[in-house]
Amino acid sequence: MSALDKEIRSQESLFLSRVPQSQALHERASLTIPGGVPSSWASSRPVPVWISHGEGAHVWDVDGNKYIDFHAGYGANIVGHANPSIVRAVQDRVTKGTHFAQPTPDSIVVAEELARRFGLPQWRFCNSGTEATMDAVHLMRTVTGRDLIVKVEGSYNGHHDSVAISIFRSAKELGPAENPWRTPGAGIPQAIADCVRIVPLNDLDALERVFTENPGQIAGMILEPILMGAGIIVPQPGYLEGIKNIVHRHGALLAFDEVKTGLVVHPGGVTAMYGVTPDIICLAKALGGGLPCGAVGGTTEVMSAITDGRYSQVGTFNGNPLTMAASRAVLTEVLTDDAYAKANDVGAYILEHSLATLHDSGQEAHGYQFGFKVSVVYSNEPAKNYRDFLEVNTGAMHLHYLMQFNGGVFLAPWGKSESLTLSVAHTRSHGDVFLENLARLGKAVASMGDQQSVEFEVGSFN
Repeated sequence: MSALDKEIRSQESLFLSRVPQSQALHERASLTIPGGVPSSWASSRPVPVWISHGEGAHVWDVDGNKYIDFHAGYGANIVGHANPSIVRAVQDRVTKGTHFAQPTPDSIVVAEELARRFGLPQWRFCNSGTEATMDAVHLMRTVTGRDLIVKVEGSYNGHHDSVAISIFRSAKELGPAENPWRTPGAGIPQAIADCVRIVPLNDLDALERVFTENPGQIAGMILEPILMGAGIIVPQPGYLEGIKNIVHRHGALLAFDEVKTGLVVHPGGVTAMYGVTPDIICLAKALGGGLPCGAVGGTTEVMSAITDGRYSQVGTFNGNPLTMAASRAVLTEVLTDDAYAKANDVGAYILEHSLATLHDSGQEAHGYQFGFKVSVVYSNEPAKNYRDFLEVNTGAMHLHYLMQFNGGVFLAPWGKSESLTLSVAHTRSHGDVFLENLARLGKAVASMGDQQSVEFEVGSFN
């Protein structure tokens, strides 16, 4: 057994000793809930942590342990827990009725604010990121009259058939780099996967080749403009502009999946941060202030397909009054310019001192910080695409999750994929606790010697 394995076992034992009630609830839940959790994303080793409540920058588990929360519900809760503005908006709305399947005035304010921030004039609402990207694909096909779509290799763009292709695969399951296999997720027919074309991130030549090989057949491309499901992988200079040029030159549409990045990395997401406006933008997560939500925005031309009835964008809970009340508060009261300034200050502080801490331990590292997101990577060179990301050491990331948890910091449990997420309630002092735990990790890894030469990421969890 390696030194890394021994340290992981030791930290897992300590982890389990802290959460006996979580273990008991998981055993009970497993009798009636598959896997013992409501979503497979919550499955984690050594046991899922059951949460009692949260306030501001902290959460408490059912065993009474208090944690600084950098998990943020997989990045959805950047407003902090029990944010007074959100609580006030939802409490006021809930006394007036929770569901009508008819519009309420808050939806207009939300749409107007999204149009201002993201630069697309028209918006519709749904209930999740998966629904938003599903609508985006349907719109691209409706408007162009074409069947094929392009997506990025290894990217997660939702849990629906059209995009659940080429995700969470090992290198040997991806196929040749120049022609990746179109492998569908479980339960999805190969015929649907064959309507998708896969390209690596940051490769304009591959994208041009796909369009050339499928003339007049591709409806559009959907991508995360900053890839967030593989740590953080940023677009190279000119990449987003190049994509837009290629896609439009071939008569197709461009959709940005900003479910994870929208409102989080910048008030107007990657779209505003990089100054490249697509035809369609998909939002969810942070928009609802912790309530289920989703939104899809588009140009007047694209959204006219909804207006004139060519595409029916429907959902019983679309524009639900509770969600719209919360989203209005998120956009008009909580996520202000001052909130982003503070997040950038705290995030930059964590990134700077994380890199210094790791360098002091003799570890190579680089990182990113955008708004409420921070990612620090143990490697010389940033990953340019998903295949680079697969080199990250999962075992070391799991050790980091365990050591942070045992040190009072709650991170998303899937270490390779999810970035550190701040909220409006976090301060530099919260970052200091994270840094203290990171210093212990750096010393532990340094003591393990050459076996830790494989690259791995910290501050990101899947």
